Amino acid sequence: MDRQSDPHQTVAGLLDNPRFLAACAARDMGTVFRLLNSRGLSTRRLAAAADITQGRLYDYMNGKTRVEKLALFEQISDALHIPGHLLGLARRPWEPLATTAKPPAPASPGAAADDLAAVEAFRSADRQTGGGRLYSAVVRHLSVNVAPRLVDIGSSPQVFATASALTEMAGWMAHDSGRDKTAAHHFSRAFTLAQAAGDTSLAAHIAASTSHLTLHSGDSSHASHWATVGIDLARRGPHPPSLAARLNTMLARALAASDQFGPAIRALDLAHAALATRADDSHPWLSPFDHATLASESALVFADLDRSGDALRCAEQAVALREDGRTRSLAFSRITLARSHVRCGDLDAAVSVGTDLLATSPTLGSVRVVTQLDDLAELLGRHRDYRPVREYLARFDEANRARLLLLADIIPEPRGGSS
Repeated sequence: MDRQSDPHQTVAGLLDNPRFLAACAARDMGTVFRLLNSRGLSTRRLAAAADITQGRLYDYMNGKTRVEKLALFEQISDALHIPGHLLGLARRPWEPLATTAKPPAPASPGAAADDLAAVEAFRSADRQTGGGRLYSAVVRHLSVNVAPRLVDIGSSPQVFATASALTEMAGWMAHDSGRDKTAAHHFSRAFTLAQAAGDTSLAAHIAASTSHLTLHSGDSSHASHWATVGIDLARRGPHPPSLAARLNTMLARALAASDQFGPAIRALDLAHAALATRADDSHPWLSPFDHATLASESALVFADLDRSGDALRCAEQAVALREDGRTRSLAFSRITLARSHVRCGDLDAAVSVGTDLLATSPTLGSVRVVTQLDDLAELLGRHRDYRPVREYLARFDEANRARLLLLADIIPEPRGGSS
């Protein structure tokens, strides 16, 4: 008999666990099974409950394969009593019509460590699966586990920093879902919370995020303003070199978008210089900004400045540096590389990179990736008289139909293909 043989009770005990919520939102059933196994459910019991073979369960738990079919998600949800909304499913027949949220647990001495663990769990899942399916889980965690602590008498600045970091994360996930107005609201709130926490580095980091979002909307002037605000904030105290690199990169992007060639290159040089330093780069709440990200952003700067050769070089560097675990970032880098090849007139190379992109998981919950893939197909569509391009676009349309079918819950309106 298993130490804790009832899977329903085991799942119920994990409904406030950040790692479990993040894994469910990402539809990462391998992690879900590993968490259940760590809570006392044997693999034999798990396989029997989910009505799958142990061999198949081991493949999921070891990351050799992933659950992809909707029917299997429903089967597992019903077997283990994982609430449907956690897996992006409709309310299951066994779920009550209304539920009452459990009151948040009181703060404990380990609250700070728990907060950091939650941020890392959501951040890790987001890198691999996109923000589309994670957004509601992060907002729920904020509402249930963090927000009530903000009004406690004697709340420490740590709580405000936690709320700021998670609110900014929610903003990025909203942006990744194509909801930029919601993202802007989150960034604004996160900036205020960072200031309340007295964390100028975190506030500067959020200013960089706001600069990115503003540039995405086409307002390079305000994007430059927010990058400058972040740089000024970062100068007020010790800050990680990667933060200075990110802020100067965003300034370079904004300046390049407004055709300010010299200032953009100078800002980009400052970013490279900052990232080359060996000073302490630790900060618990900031998302990493590494050489692969800098190379990817540099490619966009050079593309806006019509320096196609430099853009291609940086795009190739970004793909080479980006590790496989960063699924969304790797997809963005490959899209930039394919576009660079088109601009340089090398259609065969563009098709080759485009073929690599077809292997991107169709369940990656990122509207931004879908949009950029469509833009790449449109760019290649101008050369469909070339047979390899025409053949690639046919394969792209087939893969895109499958992608849109699997992401229908976060992309409600059908998007056109390359034709």
